[in-house]
Amino acid sequence: METATDITPFATYILTNHKKSVLYIGVTNDLKRRMTEHKSQFDPCAFTAKYNVNRLVYFEKFQSVNDAIAREKQLKHWNREWKERLINTVNPNWNDLFVNV
Repeated sequence: METATDITPFATYILTNHKKSVLYIGVTNDLKRRMTEHKSQFDPCAFTAKYNVNRLVYFEKFQSVNDAIAREKQLKHWNREWKERLINTVNPNWNDLFVNV
């Protein structure tokens, strides 16, 4: 798997919590910075802080912000089973991929 620090600046990503009971989909222009914010609960009122959603289990990189946003919207309309299958294709153990960022 490529790392998020490669040339492509935009990423669509999926996070979960320790119990894997919550999935969160987001888009960013700096995945490392954004993950640091999620992990530090930068905004304590945010959904990810409230539900302790800070485990990066999937991400895709894009050259275009429009493509990244389109993919985010697409994934948000998927049902949970489809999202789990997508995650399992590249990360079957649902390891925290933050170490690859």
